Amino acid sequence: MNLFRVATAALLLLTFARCSEPDTNADDPILARVHQKVLRLSELDGMFPPDATAEDSSLIKGAFVRRWSRETVLEWEAERNLPSDMNIDRLVRDYRASLVSSHYEEVLVSLRLDSTITQAELEAYYEESKGQYLLERPIVRCLFIRVPYPTQDEEQLQQLWNNGKITDSMALENYCERFAEVSLLDPTPWYSLDDIAKQLPEGTLTAANVNSKREFSQQDGSFRYYFRLLELKPRLEIAPLSYVEDQARKVILHSRKRQVIEEAREEIFERELRRNNIETF
Repeated sequence: MNLFRVATAALLLLTFARCSEPDTNADDPILARVHQKVLRLSELDGMFPPDATAEDSSLIKGAFVRRWSRETVLEWEAERNLPSDMNIDRLVRDYRASLVSSHYEEVLVSLRLDSTITQAELEAYYEESKGQYLLERPIVRCLFIRVPYPTQDEEQLQQLWNNGKITDSMALENYCERFAEVSLLDPTPWYSLDDIAKQLPEGTLTAANVNSKREFSQQDGSFRYYFRLLELKPRLEIAPLSYVEDQARKVILHSRKRQVIEEAREEIFERELRRNNIETF
């Protein structure tokens, strides 16, 4: 059985036991009861907005009571069906120890982890591990524009698209900022071919035809599209570092995190061993 669920059920058992006392507090009336567990008005403190009307407060109270009743009766049923041979105290103790240790590990990581990753470190990791980054789908470097049709200043757009001059590239960016719905004009990033294909009419661009449709423009009823393939990496080829950089950084940081924790554990163990606070029998 899942440790969290068992520990939760164990805590519920203790809660039910504490809530079995008779009601002697008239200033804090009982709103609901499930077997020996009760819900009192004081448990709703802070739930009512300052400007709530009497009707609003009644609705809030009613909704909370209904939810509490449903949850509590399920908790009671779960507690009632705990195996008779289950060591509740031990499970609660183990669960508490796990929570405390996990919290302290997070504190250690926040204090000791160096999250700076240099480009050299990133490239070294990539060279050692790039065999793990085989592409599941093709990726492309490309230029792509989608503009509404009829197209504003279509002749100008066509001229800017065809020319490779820096001045024309800047003018093209300016045009797309004003009129394009989608524009990918940076030649550096890699994109999933599937993501580019979703911007086009269905079936226009696929893994099977991308090599034969390296450059085209076309129009449907609502849009005009411009596509230029700069580079293609097919499925099962090793992904470029720039495409997997975020993922690689997360792996490096996770490895550092585990190292921080293991080193801290060893330091604490050796310290307490020197202080004769650890004995084995």
